[in-house]
Amino acid sequence: MTDATQSKSPQPARNVRWIGVAAAAVLVGAMIFDTKIVRIGSENDVQVQRFSAEAFGAEQFPMIKQSVETRAVDAVELAQAIAADRKAAGEKYGVATSVGPVIPVKFTGTVGERKANYNVVAVEGLPAELTLRVQTGPALNGTDLRDATGQIEFGQFKNQIEYQDAGSAINNEVKKVVLTGIDPAALTGKTVSVIGVFKLVNPKSWIVTPVRLDVQ
Repeated sequence: MTDATQSKSPQPARNVRWIGVAAAAVLVGAMIFDTKIVRIGSENDVQVQRFSAEAFGAEQFPMIKQSVETRAVDAVELAQAIAADRKAAGEKYGVATSVGPVIPVKFTGTVGERKANYNVVAVEGLPAELTLRVQTGPALNGTDLRDATGQIEFGQFKNQIEYQDAGSAINNEVKKVVLTGIDPAALTGKTVSVIGVFKLVNPKSWIVTPVRLDVQ
C-alpha cells in the first residue's frame, strides 16, 4: 500500500462523523423549535386551565341574582298568564330549556308545612290548586339557576360532568349567600318575601329556588 493510499483512507470516516454530527444538530434544533415553554401560572398552565366549579359558582351567582331580580314577575300575575296561555307565558317571561322554561318570580306569603328540603308558602291571590314550594335546604336540587339567564350553555364546558358541577356550585352559593342564618324548621307561620326561579313543568306545582329570601 502506497503512502498516497494511506493518506486518503480516513477521509470517508471523517465525512461520516461530520454527517452524524450535523444530523444530531438538526434533530436537537427541531426538538427545541417544537418545544413550548409554559410558565407556571400562565394561561397555558394545565393547572390554571383545570375547571373550578366553586370559583365558577362564586363568579356567576351575583350576575344570575341580578338578572332574576330584574326580571321577576309577580306570582299572581304570572299564575294568571299561565292559566290563560301556558306556552305564551313561558315564552314571554321565561328562558327556554329542553324540559320547560325557567321563569323568575317574586311573592310574599306565609310559610306553612315543611317537607324534605322545601317549605310551602301560601300566597294570597294564587289559585287554591297551585302549590308553591321554596327550596330552603339543606340540599338544593336542580339546575334552574344555572339555566335561568340563558347565558350558561353546555358548549362552554369540557363535558357533562363540568356542566352539572356548575349547576351544583351555583346552588351552593344560594346556601352561602341567601340561606345562611335562616332556620327552615323555624319558618312555619312566618311571612317571607321571596325572589327566585322555577321550571314550569307542572303549572300546579312550582318549586322555587330563591336568590333572595327575607323573613319578616
